[in-house]
Amino acid sequence: MKKMEFWFVVGSQFLYGPEVLDTVAARAAEMAETLSKVLPYPLVYKVTAKTNQEIANVVKEANYDGSCAGIITWCHTFSPSKMWINGFANLQKPYCHFATQYNREIPNEEIDMDFMNLNQAAHGDREHGFIAARLRMSRKVIAGYWQDGDVQKRIGDWMKAAVGVAVSKELKVMRFGDNMREVAVTEGDKVEVQAKLGWQVNTWPVGDLVAVMDAVTEEEIDKLMETYRASYDFATGDMETVRYQAREEIAMKKMMDAEGCMAFSNTFQDLHGMKQLPGLASQHLMAQGYGYGGEGDWKVSAMTAIMKAMGEGGNGASAFMEDYTYHLVKGQEYSLGAHMLEVCPSVAAGRPRIEVHPLGIGGREDPARLVFEGKEGDAIVVSLVDMGGRLRLICQDIHCVKPILPMPNLPVARVMWQAEPSLTTGVECWITAGGAHHTVLSYDVTAEQMKDWANMMDIEFVHITKDTTVESLENDLFLADLAWKLK
Repeated sequence: MKKMEFWFVVGSQFLYGPEVLDTVAARAAEMAETLSKVLPYPLVYKVTAKTNQEIANVVKEANYDGSCAGIITWCHTFSPSKMWINGFANLQKPYCHFATQYNREIPNEEIDMDFMNLNQAAHGDREHGFIAARLRMSRKVIAGYWQDGDVQKRIGDWMKAAVGVAVSKELKVMRFGDNMREVAVTEGDKVEVQAKLGWQVNTWPVGDLVAVMDAVTEEEIDKLMETYRASYDFATGDMETVRYQAREEIAMKKMMDAEGCMAFSNTFQDLHGMKQLPGLASQHLMAQGYGYGGEGDWKVSAMTAIMKAMGEGGNGASAFMEDYTYHLVKGQEYSLGAHMLEVCPSVAAGRPRIEVHPLGIGGREDPARLVFEGKEGDAIVVSLVDMGGRLRLICQDIHCVKPILPMPNLPVARVMWQAEPSLTTGVECWITAGGAHHTVLSYDVTAEQMKDWANMMDIEFVHITKDTTVESLENDLFLADLAWKLK
């Protein structure tokens, strides 16, 4: 993702003469260079567009350039909007309209008609914005002075969402076997998802994985064990069990890398030929940026990979998660998130421990896994569900806390949180919206970024906040259902 960049396309016209156009180009290049020093990805000045053909050409170039994750436009002067139609009609990359101006203040002594003709972004951005509205384009409008930190952060956040789109369009998911039997929410239309989001979701037999595992050498396992020792504390003397997890990890990584996959799923109901359900193996793969989904949940697997990429440069804290059980003491209502084994150590508050315990499900040997408590802080949980005919992305604001109980006999990674607007109302809203039991929990990615991503992907977005009520959500879902049926 470090190779991605964004293109800065500035609007003007020939009416003002070459001197003005030279000034616009020089300022645009200066702004792009300055912003590139503070934004998470480079902003590359491409052209001061003055004709329909120039705009069409730069859009065509952007569409076919794999390093271009989106375009940011701005109109330094007036830019007649009809000449943007052909380009915008063909644009396939995320688009942000940056409404700003080069100068912060109106210069009392200098301002005259020449100054007004050159510095009329207030005029040009409105004309430019109309045509995007007329074409019903998905876009992000950000207004403010280009050197202000809060404005730069909003652009950076949008960039990360756009990178999530780039990842999505090329994402491949490797399913080791099918999903858990009789589970509804892990199902979905893979053909529609590929057409809409770009994901290639396919299955590889577990027997193929076992064959690759058998070919893993002891030297390869020794090397990975050293990585484990550098990253985690060993709270077990059962090295053979840990080494078996290393064997599983090496084999899964080899298979995914060979196919260009950045996400995977498995289920304890399909472990033919395997001695253990991958626990530590899955957790350490997630720590490297791979997405994961338990019980064959390929949708949450893909979303984990995408949100990890969107959060790049943060603290790496996006993880496969599941609401497991509640604490319903009045005034102390919390949700405890965990899974059988597979929670990414990026969300750990301290150094994780490798432990070996019985699983109690699946009928296999006791697996090694990482055990830890999650970080404190504001976060979101996100669920993508197939509503039959459309996809819905559900996002809830939460606040993670240090677990209020030590839970010494719970041998899994765990995160405890307070849900907005409250535990019970939040649960009612989540269930009303059809949210899955599997989610992605992220401290790095914001609800606004997930909304931007959903808009770019043209899917429904539902946000449960401190102000959400069941009644308001039911009304919003009803109206959204009507609107999406008309699309």
